[in-house]
Amino acid sequence: MLGIVCEEIGQLKKVELPEPTLADGEAIVSIKRIGICGTDLHAFKGNQPFFTYPRVLGHELAGVVEQVGANEAGLAEGDQVSIIPYMHCGQCISCRNGKTNCCTSMKVLGVHIDGGMRERIAVPITHLIRTNGLTLDQAAVLEPLSIGAHAVRRSGLKPGETALVIGGGPIGLGVMAFAKHAGAQVIAMDVNEERLDFCKQWAGADHAVNALQDAASKLAELTGGDLPTVVFDATGNAKSMTDAFGFVAHGGTLVYVGLVKTDITFHDPLFHSKELTLMGSRNATKADFDHVYSAVQGGNLDIAKYITHRSSFETMIESFEGWLKPESKVIKAMVEL
Repeated sequence: MLGIVCEEIGQLKKVELPEPTLADGEAIVSIKRIGICGTDLHAFKGNQPFFTYPRVLGHELAGVVEQVGANEAGLAEGDQVSIIPYMHCGQCISCRNGKTNCCTSMKVLGVHIDGGMRERIAVPITHLIRTNGLTLDQAAVLEPLSIGAHAVRRSGLKPGETALVIGGGPIGLGVMAFAKHAGAQVIAMDVNEERLDFCKQWAGADHAVNALQDAASKLAELTGGDLPTVVFDATGNAKSMTDAFGFVAHGGTLVYVGLVKTDITFHDPLFHSKELTLMGSRNATKADFDHVYSAVQGGNLDIAKYITHRSSFETMIESFEGWLKPESKVIKAMVEL
């Protein structure tokens, strides 16, 4: 069975991997789509937290069940599925409280353990979602969109509130789309005008602000001086995450969706004077996947425009480095098997 391994920083290699074996409570899934995300790119460049080499990448996955035993979920051979890549223990305090997305022993496919950049993989049945009503492309992007949906749900965003989403990448776009779905006024912020236009067209952002052009004044103008009540930072950029404190309304909430491999500091008097709430948002739960599934199935998200680049499994390594370049204008790259 062929797989692609990130052997060390800056090096991907096609290798022969052992075939997965079917165990109780698992299914063998034939992988058909692999979405490429920031985690994969950061791992390749050497700045992904919680990562060790060598590693089979890939956690945005869709495929077809090849083998499965009797199961309560009713999954059968031939079913199309999306994979929830967050392998939680089910026993720790977060799991006991239903927060499986931040399990104390979390093992994410393609990060802590080998992922799905291979022809077949064994997956617990509990981590499969039947997606026979979706295309393979749609099934593969449930995961990145669920991260955005989870951040919005965690924030407690209410209809009529103003939400600022910093970062117009694939995760930020998902945050914007589900903030709109929650009934908020959405302001998109990025440093790229073309990307800001896409935020308005694809995610329905009401306003767009260039982070390099006196963003604080523009935000004040758009909100009548109040500033946004909920700010999501989906950049994974330390400076942006620090600056975001200044963009939140008094009594508001700042949610870090992006992850950066360094310390973040803030000015405590500003934090206290505004009585801010600071949140981290990690991964997603099955409830978030189900929410996104319904939205995609209902035609509320144009996945065809969200996926901007493609390659075959055979040519992915040659394409990968090109996707790192800003001039390639990648939003979501998809690998087909």
